Amino acid sequence: MRNSPLISVIIVTWNSKQHLTTCLDKLLAQTFRDFEVIVVDNGSEDGAVDGLQKRYPSLDLRIEQLNSNSGFSVANNIGAHLAQGQWLALLNPDAFPVTDWLEQLLQATRQYQEFSFFASRQIQADQPDMLDGEGDMYHVSGLAWRRKYEMPVYSHEDAEEVFSPCAAAALYNRFEFLEVGGFDEDFFAYHEDVDLGFRLRLIGKRCLYIPKAVVYHVGSASFGKSSDFSTYHGHRNLVWSFFKNMPGWLFWIYLPLHIFMNVYLMIRYSLNGRAKILWLAKKDAVLGLPLFLRKRKDVQGKRRASISDIHRAMNRNWFEPHHMSRARKILSRKKT
Repeated sequence: MRNSPLISVIIVTWNSKQHLTTCLDKLLAQTFRDFEVIVVDNGSEDGAVDGLQKRYPSLDLRIEQLNSNSGFSVANNIGAHLAQGQWLALLNPDAFPVTDWLEQLLQATRQYQEFSFFASRQIQADQPDMLDGEGDMYHVSGLAWRRKYEMPVYSHEDAEEVFSPCAAAALYNRFEFLEVGGFDEDFFAYHEDVDLGFRLRLIGKRCLYIPKAVVYHVGSASFGKSSDFSTYHGHRNLVWSFFKNMPGWLFWIYLPLHIFMNVYLMIRYSLNGRAKILWLAKKDAVLGLPLFLRKRKDVQGKRRASISDIHRAMNRNWFEPHHMSRARKILSRKKT
């Protein structure tokens, strides 16, 4: 009987054959070797996992095949329950880690023991001079975004606290992941990593961004950027996350801003010809609120962190979402 690995790498794949072998090749080249790989196939129809066991005999590889696409949240939770490692390294099939990715993350767990979940530096695979993100930021309005997404790559190398990691390349303590219930399976996909990070923070855990833990990320390989699928789930789920997680007096202080932000987005998307998908997302979000208010009682009942600590971890600049959107538009014009 073999000893349990220190790290369990979980890869959820859905019709990701184009990228999955590249991802596994990068894991095979890791300098840190005490890990297992759990591939959870979400009912792929492209043969994504066919022949992987034969192709990677030297990897400690397990493949769990589901009959249908159960969603990113469910599939990762299945992987987490199968995992044997102390740490869960979540990795998208279109995220390609550099050779010391796991080594840098593990070193961070030892060097920064006051933190228990970690974000990677994500660089755009097709534009390696541009960042894909440095963890996630959470705004008091309920919006969330990848920190420094679509900003130029720079040489700054200091580890910094962030609200939560992007689950495309993240490290969690497995026991804490399971303690808070893993990903919320009602989310299906999108914003589920921010929601998980929020619940971990509520029980007193903190997240650190590790700039030397680098992955090259294709991004939105399954559904496409700004697809109706991602728009619907992201905008529905951010409402549910706010109502479930925003603690105590912060909920009442920022609820008017949350409502204003949602109304503003509904108007903005309508003017851009995408009213149907945004209004559907918000309608379903409202219909789901009774369930998430019941979940709120359980989540808030487990809170150990002070409300002030939670507040400090958020972005509190009311105009920050506007500034971020404007900066990205300027950068986009410069690239063209």
